[in-house]
Amino acid sequence: MIIIPAVDIKNGKCVRLLQGRKDAETVFSDDPAAMAQKWEDQGAEMIHVIDLDGAFEKRPKNLDSIKKILDTVKADIQVGGGIRNEDTVKMFIDLGVKKVIIGTEAIRNPQLVEKLCKAFPGQIVVGIDARKGLVAIEGWTETTRIKAADLAKQLEDQGVAAINFTDIHRDGRQTGPNIEETRKLAEAVSVPVVASGGVSTLDDIKNLLPLEKVGVTGIITGKAIYSGTLDLKEAIAATKAFKA
Repeated sequence: MIIIPAVDIKNGKCVRLLQGRKDAETVFSDDPAAMAQKWEDQGAEMIHVIDLDGAFEKRPKNLDSIKKILDTVKADIQVGGGIRNEDTVKMFIDLGVKKVIIGTEAIRNPQLVEKLCKAFPGQIVVGIDARKGLVAIEGWTETTRIKAADLAKQLEDQGVAAINFTDIHRDGRQTGPNIEETRKLAEAVSVPVVASGGVSTLDDIKNLLPLEKVGVTGIITGKAIYSGTLDLKEAIAATKAFKA
């Protein structure tokens, strides 16, 4: 299992939003690339980069910042936010992005996901964001009636490389991850699942580590490493020391 630090970009700055709300923003840095470098220096193997403006405006808006991150770090980069068509996916992969995250379009246009998985094998990740077990889309502004586990099974059949699962209610609140919902999702599919939302402390990381045996391969963390309640080096060390 790996720890994946998040670099969320809004108006060219590195920020965190509470539960995805545009009006609940904390700016952590004016230089997202410098933050990505900091996390790489502390041992991160992958950086989770989200274009928040892109998520809300349905097309990439912070491309210059993302390019600078790619030029700055050697760690793998996965990018999401406003990716709605094959041309955008190809652009990011041509730039050197390792994995591209599809969110809303996985619901709106499942045929596109299947097409992308065939065109870019091993590089398409779908972000499933759930509120009380139901999938949320459009930058978390709309909750569907689709169960997260049901969507995960559909995506498995389409050939996705991994599923990033976020419990929205816990995102940015540092109340601890939703272990049971994450476990249920991972047990429902054979593709790798990456946990996100609610991670606050080293204990939260340790509580998630046993889920490695059911297919949880990574943990995304954001606010905790920025606010200092979680030390990234310690978290990475814990994953390496863990024996299932």
